[in-house]
Amino acid sequence: MLAKPIPVPPQGTQLEWRLDPPYSAKHLLVVIGLLALLLWTGHRTEMDRMVAMSVQAVGKMIGLADDSQVVRGLSRVGSSMWPPAIGEQEDVARLPGLDRDRLPPFAYIEMQERTEQRLNPQTLQMEVSVERTETLVKPIGYLWTVTVKMLETLEIALWGTILSVLLSVPLAYFAARNYTPYRATYTLARGTISLLRSAPELIVALFLVLAYGFGPIAGVLALGLHAAGFLGKFYAEDIENADKKPQEALEAIGAGKLKTLWYGVMPQVVPQYIAYTLYILDRNVRMATVIGLVGAGGIGQELKGRFDMFQYDHVATILIAIFIVVFLLDQFSARLRARLM
Repeated sequence: MLAKPIPVPPQGTQLEWRLDPPYSAKHLLVVIGLLALLLWTGHRTEMDRMVAMSVQAVGKMIGLADDSQVVRGLSRVGSSMWPPAIGEQEDVARLPGLDRDRLPPFAYIEMQERTEQRLNPQTLQMEVSVERTETLVKPIGYLWTVTVKMLETLEIALWGTILSVLLSVPLAYFAARNYTPYRATYTLARGTISLLRSAPELIVALFLVLAYGFGPIAGVLALGLHAAGFLGKFYAEDIENADKKPQEALEAIGAGKLKTLWYGVMPQVVPQYIAYTLYILDRNVRMATVIGLVGAGGIGQELKGRFDMFQYDHVATILIAIFIVVFLLDQFSARLRARLM
């Protein structure tokens, strides 16, 4: 093979080096267009107002502004949320089935006085009256209520994850291009996965609450159906992207599709499957608190009720419990992935 000689310019020729710019007028027009689009959409979503209110809030905190709606709102809510509620009190008169000899753990009955101002219809003067009522005091009553509701939330997330795995495994098989038996089954499986992923859990939970009523059933189904779309897509893509050499070796000795999938693909994808499933479990715990807002059970239902009654100290207890559970679950998932992968 003959190498072409490098062309050498004649002696005395003045060389000019020119480096083309990495951008042109077309690129500049595209950037200007994108900036104009961002400014237009930002104005529609009130981003300019958000920036102005945030700057005003920072100015209020450092003493450069006299007032801030953001600071006033957050201060009012923050003062109402602290300290978080731990105990509960209930009027004994509202508990007709109360057994005074078998009270809940750490609970006791005490006499409380309430001072009220009432209008005397005869003298038309406001008079102060003292009303004595028996109250059942539970020092850790609300903490126990939140614990029970949080346990229900974990159960909803767990069963939602189990349901999503059971649904996604056959979907992944038929949605993998290299294993689906027919083109029609591939299209149908991919369409089902897209349908499940396109419907948010909150919207699905709204319809399921109408069908199954208030409670955890709607929550489990909503989380399971939506997560099955994600897991089905992830599982199928890992099957398609698995190393082909072990599969070709098994096919060469006469192994069928199922045996090839089990022995040639699964050892490669199982660690990723575990990671995907743990992520879905973590996500379902957080989403189980959200779908509870529409009556699908769990801590979200309790959160909405307390928020609607402006009991922000109870809301603070719920938020702290959610944070603790999510943090512990994240630590557990990290340790489990480290052991299995």
